[in-house]
Amino acid sequence: MQKLAKSYVNGISDRPLRYQTIGEAFDEAVDLYGDREALVVRHQDIRWTYSEFAKQVDEFAAGLVALGLRPGDRVGVWAPNCAEWVITQFATAKAGIIQVNINPAYRRAELEYVLNKVGCKALVTAASFKSSDYITMINDLAPELADCTPGELKAKRLPELKTVIRLGEDKTPGYFNFSDIPDLANDSHYQRLEALKGVLTPDDAINIQFTSGTTGSPKGATLSHFNILNNGYFVGEAMNFTEQDRLCIPVPLYHCFGMVMSNLTCVTHGSCMVYPNDGFDPLLTLKAVAEERCTALHGVPTMFIAELDHPELKSFDLSSLRTGIMAGASCPIEVMKRVVSDLHMSEVTIAYGMTETSPVSFQSSRDDSLEKRVSTVGRIHPHVEVKIVDENGQVTPAGVQGELLTRGYSVMKGYWADPERTDEAIDEAGWMHTGDLATLDEDGYCNIVGRVKDMVIRGGENIYPREIEEFLYRHDKIQDVQVFGVPDAKYGEELCAWICLKEGQEAAAEEIKEFCSGQIAHYKIPRYIRFVDEFPMTVTGKIQKFIMRDSMIEELGIVEQKTA
Repeated sequence: MQKLAKSYVNGISDRPLRYQTIGEAFDEAVDLYGDREALVVRHQDIRWTYSEFAKQVDEFAAGLVALGLRPGDRVGVWAPNCAEWVITQFATAKAGIIQVNINPAYRRAELEYVLNKVGCKALVTAASFKSSDYITMINDLAPELADCTPGELKAKRLPELKTVIRLGEDKTPGYFNFSDIPDLANDSHYQRLEALKGVLTPDDAINIQFTSGTTGSPKGATLSHFNILNNGYFVGEAMNFTEQDRLCIPVPLYHCFGMVMSNLTCVTHGSCMVYPNDGFDPLLTLKAVAEERCTALHGVPTMFIAELDHPELKSFDLSSLRTGIMAGASCPIEVMKRVVSDLHMSEVTIAYGMTETSPVSFQSSRDDSLEKRVSTVGRIHPHVEVKIVDENGQVTPAGVQGELLTRGYSVMKGYWADPERTDEAIDEAGWMHTGDLATLDEDGYCNIVGRVKDMVIRGGENIYPREIEEFLYRHDKIQDVQVFGVPDAKYGEELCAWICLKEGQEAAAEEIKEFCSGQIAHYKIPRYIRFVDEFPMTVTGKIQKFIMRDSMIEELGIVEQKTA
């Protein structure tokens, strides 16, 4: 293999991109694998073959057409993992309706923002989840529901929303029940659905996913059939997926990890989707893997840590596991090694990407050495380009870090109704600026160093928190750690480490500093160390370091210096 001189790679492949709509790919899977299991939702006691699942999808899609929804209209989905979520995903795709994924953790103001930002005409919602009472929040925003006929809402604060569809059997004034929707359809609506096959194109927008919005309002990344169908397909190819595989999916559906890297990976390979619960539970996940004989398991590092450290881990036969993906956040090397040894996932892969790129750009291969799989995010995905650039936009030499930019079929269509922020993210040449710091070695393997904004500058020294986190994971007592910068009058910034200890362990800050002494440069040793039980994070497991930083600033009484 030719060695790279510059930090530029492109995914040359003999496997062509699939120029299909998601509906076409779904129908193809049903034709090929109709009698095979497609969907197992354990907490709902649902077990459907591809043919049975297709019946549910087609009936709901025809019902959406009967509601008057047309291609290009937006339908929000606000619910935890459940069969109705997956039905809606494929039904909207068949009807050409753009599905809007709404974070189950959102509250009233966030819901109002996303519904109005993209102009949702309909909303599919759970009644509640965890501490969120969805019905109450919706009724607060649209009190007009109490007196309206279902499907005819005219709400002052939600002017575009006409229809609200709730899950469950309970009745709520102004709402349809999910089970009502198929009954609205007659032969003409099924005919219209069939006719749409000749109208919809793979380049149509089909999904809007809101980024986490850690700074400013959330942005609606708009993705096409072509974007996410192909990404799901090539994610599965990297794991050597076939119709024999059964994927355990504890990651949330509203996020690319669940919707694309799980659901679309399965459907494009005739594999089975297995949902252990509506939200993540390590015990239920292990139980699902064992009882369903799952061959693959997905998760973010915090999920794998919880599974590996569960006291009942050794009571389960997990020998059916072969592969899976760890992604969504930095993947600690020590955790990766335990996933291979304790969970039998000898072919586990690491994936890297972002919502705006559908999401995966790099993925390790099951054929890569363990060393490469635990120290990099693998090599470029098929049909994708990546380059690493310095502060001046010039491509760096191989091995020299800079910002990662990506281009190709997977780059989003843009942020919905936000041309200014779209132009900030995607340049004139079509490169998506990820904001991630990375290196590409001469063999094309990528290592994510951190976020451009996460870099800590202490006394003129550039410090990358990821490097220090990886070192601290070697400590026998540390289960998880996050490193970040806090303002400092003398040095500009100082390092802070938040540490979760393994169960039953105790440690002092001085012990951790002594562990670092002589092993890493003095300026990389965290000045502040806090022991915590958990980290603030999104429901997808992404650590929210800005919350930790704000907490430390308040605790330490730091007055931030304003810069021009």
